[in-house]
Amino acid sequence: MAARLLLIRSAATVATRRAAFAADEPLDPGGARAAARLAEALGQLDAALTSPALRALQTAEAAGLDAEPDPDLGPLGAGAWTGLTLDEVAQRHPAELRAWFDDPAAGPPGGERRTDLVARVARFLERARGEPGGLAAVTHASVVRAAVVLALGAPADAFWRADVAPASITELHPRPTGWLLARSNWVPA
Repeated sequence: MAARLLLIRSAATVATRRAAFAADEPLDPGGARAAARLAEALGQLDAALTSPALRALQTAEAAGLDAEPDPDLGPLGAGAWTGLTLDEVAQRHPAELRAWFDDPAAGPPGGERRTDLVARVARFLERARGEPGGLAAVTHASVVRAAVVLALGAPADAFWRADVAPASITELHPRPTGWLLARSNWVPA
């Protein structure tokens, strides 16, 4: 059984700073510096995985992690909203945006539903439980939120109540019947 799981949100990109639904884009200069600061904060790890998204790959590399890509760690698919800010989506698709916030079974046009995201994160957590020692997973805010909701056994509408800053660490410890949330949204100084 894993000793601990560190969920690391990818560092900031131009889209992150614009509050936009990111395409596959690189870290911005501030994000690259924040990712490098992660290296000192991670401690002893036995394995590392990463989302296949460029921003996660670059975060893992800057943090000194030799991480293997895992598709279950990819971001929530934004579909037609990719590249748009939240304000732009609110102006162009207000009903769809409201449904997306209110209903876990609703998704952006051509995007992923939160119910599907939670299912793949649950699959990942089950696999992570079997990893010995410390495991790092460089991923995205949506994946970290889903993992926290699952760890706490919280209702689906709690998804939006977890803040996940860029280059932050959320730590889970496995228990015989689930996970313990040991630390959330911690950002190394």
